[in-house]
Amino acid sequence: MHCDVPRTSATITMCLSDYASEFQKNGFNVFLFDHAGFGASGGAVRQRINPWVQAKGILDAVDFVRTLDQHHNGRIVLWGDSFAGMLVLTVGAVVKDLAGIVSFTASCGLTILDVDDPEKDFETFKTIFEAGEFERFKDFSREGPMPVVSADQMNIPSLLTPIQAFRWFIDQGGKFNTGWENHVTRVIPQTDVPLTPLLTVPFIKAPVLMMLGKDDEMPLISRDVQLEVFERIGGKKEFYEIDGGHFGAIYPHTPLFYEAIARQSVFIRSLP
Repeated sequence: MHCDVPRTSATITMCLSDYASEFQKNGFNVFLFDHAGFGASGGAVRQRINPWVQAKGILDAVDFVRTLDQHHNGRIVLWGDSFAGMLVLTVGAVVKDLAGIVSFTASCGLTILDVDDPEKDFETFKTIFEAGEFERFKDFSREGPMPVVSADQMNIPSLLTPIQAFRWFIDQGGKFNTGWENHVTRVIPQTDVPLTPLLTVPFIKAPVLMMLGKDDEMPLISRDVQLEVFERIGGKKEFYEIDGGHFGAIYPHTPLFYEAIARQSVFIRSLP
């Protein structure tokens, strides 16, 4: 079974449900969920991105799926793209007995972080993650409220700046009943260690497929950092680069969409 998580502010009806339908045709059960405070999910705080909160939500989803014994054979695969593609590479290090991880166009940041004491820092990460209550931390940074996307960056700046992002979010979010809203606040808490896959991937035990978008146009994505993350994965891993930049393969029912599904399905079927 998959646990599928959407990207920055996007909801599960924005292409992700199309992925789920195709995966189900390939014989995989899929559990989709919106991040807390977005789309169909509850939450007193709406439209706020906090990577720690959303990472914990993935763990909660896995715990819930494991109560549904009649719907799966015990093999859980995490799937996430963009922001969520980064999140599954952090959560995947603390979820026990995962079958695999599919990370798609992961937003891993712009700077390669050197970790002096990986074991100690990972223990600190786990302590923060397991304790929860992330609102207790002061803000390291806060952006917004602001539009997710905008066609006029000079007069109406947005969180995501490329015109390709504007086109995809307006196209997919503008469909009937998606629940997507074009405003968001992004909060990064001030923690003793950052939430980054550069810290966590050496401790992932499950096989990982990292799928990168060729010539990814998103300004907060560095190919060098993505490749460093892949290099630091300690266990079984596979690398695949797909054309179309950041958004090409998440337009439903296009050749790139089917290419991504085919490659990811091969990986999932190969898992022990």
